[in-house]
Amino acid sequence: MSNLTNSSAGKRILSLLDENSFVEIGASVQAKSTDFITKRADAPGDGVIAGYGAIDGNLVYVYSQDAKVLGGSLGEMHARKIIRLYDLAMKTGAPVIGFLDSTGIRIEESVDALYGLGRIYAKQTELSGVVPQITAVFGNCGGGLAVIPELSDFVFMDGKKGKLFISSPDSIKGNYEEKVDTSSAQYQFEAGNVDIVEEDEDKLIARIRELVTFLPENYESEAYIGESEDDLNRSSADMKQCAGDTVLALQRIADGNKFIELRSAYAKNMVVGFLRINGTTIGAVANRSQVTGSDGKTEDLKNVLNIKGCNKAAKFVKFCDAFNIPILTLTNVKGYCNCAHAPLGLASAVARLTAAFASATVPKVNVITCEAFTTAALAMNSKSLGADFTYCWKDAKIGAIDGRHAAEILCDGESNDVISKKAEEYDKLQASSASAAARGIVDTVIEPEDTRKYVAGAFEMLYSKDTAVPDKKHSANI
Repeated sequence: MSNLTNSSAGKRILSLLDENSFVEIGASVQAKSTDFITKRADAPGDGVIAGYGAIDGNLVYVYSQDAKVLGGSLGEMHARKIIRLYDLAMKTGAPVIGFLDSTGIRIEESVDALYGLGRIYAKQTELSGVVPQITAVFGNCGGGLAVIPELSDFVFMDGKKGKLFISSPDSIKGNYEEKVDTSSAQYQFEAGNVDIVEEDEDKLIARIRELVTFLPENYESEAYIGESEDDLNRSSADMKQCAGDTVLALQRIADGNKFIELRSAYAKNMVVGFLRINGTTIGAVANRSQVTGSDGKTEDLKNVLNIKGCNKAAKFVKFCDAFNIPILTLTNVKGYCNCAHAPLGLASAVARLTAAFASATVPKVNVITCEAFTTAALAMNSKSLGADFTYCWKDAKIGAIDGRHAAEILCDGESNDVISKKAEEYDKLQASSASAAARGIVDTVIEPEDTRKYVAGAFEMLYSKDTAVPDKKHSANI
């Protein structure tokens, strides 16, 4: 019998979906007997509840592991139920949502369980870029099961009870859980493995519902809910003051000031997330030089590209391109991080971000807010990479190098007065918004408060964009 209404696993599904929309699949499935257990106690659904329902009237598939049945452990039949959902999702083009709470692979079923988990990996990979995949960790998710979230597009985690790990904290040499709980939601959030963490389970489920409403059902559909009641020409008088904290800037650009930030605790100087403009979902990527806390205090960051930020943004851009979600960038970058870790992979990370923007065929709009210096600015959806429209704020600075550094090179050995004069001249002639516009590097110079109006107009014009791409299997090295 089903354990739908008598377990946390079932109640999570009912909380997620529209009322009375859930239809369970495989409720009568039972675990197989094995060499070690020939007669098993009743195990409803083999420890996982699976089926389909609706979120805001749209079809989704969902499964939820039941830790009260065999510890939610993954066995052969358990895996088959999950695989069945992926097969249906491929046929119908609907998202898959998984709730994980498990002791891991069922060792009594050994290779059968192992094979089942491998088939889940394969199905996730097969559906990557076809339908959105969301995974939420409500309890234990360890060992090989921890790969499931990483193969998903978005990961949510219960801040109190969630545990996510390949190796448990106590098994790591020199560590123990009380010292550093590497499986905790906060640790995984700060490590960039989780998109959203909530301490309250109901709030976490509500956040999942919210995200799903921003996403298309599949790679052929659109994420559009209808025209917004928000004024497309709405001006934001304080937009210039939001140049450092681009989360605030994106809120002011968005319909209803609603912006969903993802992986906010990781690589804070690079913002990614979703907003709507005129009812259409837009993916946003933005450099960030300041974080404003709930108490109004600010944390200053360096507006440079680093390894973590580039990788975070590149993954997000590839998702948006796969699902035909237009991309907006707010650029404010003056160079590269020169920390000790930079030589270990910064060039590769920048190349990954560059390739993601260059290969994306969706509508792309770039707004330069403060600075766009050095080749780092090229990687941020620059016009040379194929941005369809590039705007810049009136006082923005754009160039290969800022005036002061240029003057120090050009006037080496000269007095400070000469260098200062040359720096001012260079900024005006080679590093200003006016000089960039004169050379066609930007399309239009705008006032900061009018950003929403111009961005909305650009995306409306680009709605029917169609780009031919080379007929190839995939990139060879990125």
